[in-house]
Amino acid sequence: MSKTQANNTQVIAKDSDFGQTGKFVRENQKSLIFIAGAIIAMVIIYFGYQKMYLAPREEKAASQMYVAQDAWQKKDWDKALKGDAGYPGFEKIINDYSNTKAANLAYFYAGIAYLNKGDYKKAIDDLTNYRGSDVMVAAEALGGTGDAYVELKDYDKASTFFKKAADKASNKFLSPFYLKKLGLVYEEQKDYKSADETYKKIKSDYPESSEAQSMDAYIARVEAKL
Repeated sequence: MSKTQANNTQVIAKDSDFGQTGKFVRENQKSLIFIAGAIIAMVIIYFGYQKMYLAPREEKAASQMYVAQDAWQKKDWDKALKGDAGYPGFEKIINDYSNTKAANLAYFYAGIAYLNKGDYKKAIDDLTNYRGSDVMVAAEALGGTGDAYVELKDYDKASTFFKKAADKASNKFLSPFYLKKLGLVYEEQKDYKSADETYKKIKSDYPESSEAQSMDAYIARVEAKL
């Protein structure tokens, strides 16, 4: 076979491949148009759902939640959770306005309220349902969950959540606060080596924190038990 014939064969092969692709498109044109139309319809439905359904519910939930927030600030936990005759509490906000930012924030408020009421399992349920992007609130939700597990004497889970809270906060205010709680949990478990390391981490990583100022006494206490 000559070089020219070989080149022609390659061209024919390429044309044949292209023809097969074109044939596929022609034969499946209706299906492809249907799929494209379905994708466009889904996008339209999604944004329509956001605008026509979620946005009004979000606004209504936020406008109704301020009374519960005020009660929460005043530590009137029952009113914050259950509401009153005129306004809903956090429980109703969660149930009636699911998938809204207000309902998500209500999980945090409700969890802290239940923690203060001594209903630790309910506190854990609500706090672990919080999915907000605010780092400080997320850290406090994790820390509150750790507190609830301490009260239930589940120290393994408590230590896990205090670690997460300290990592999530990643600042000189909350991180040493939760690391101190973590150290105390280790002491309760008689894991004095881990407690010692945690207390020393507070001193080295957050020397200006209020917790660091008292760490020498904590370190001395656990090192005496090593």
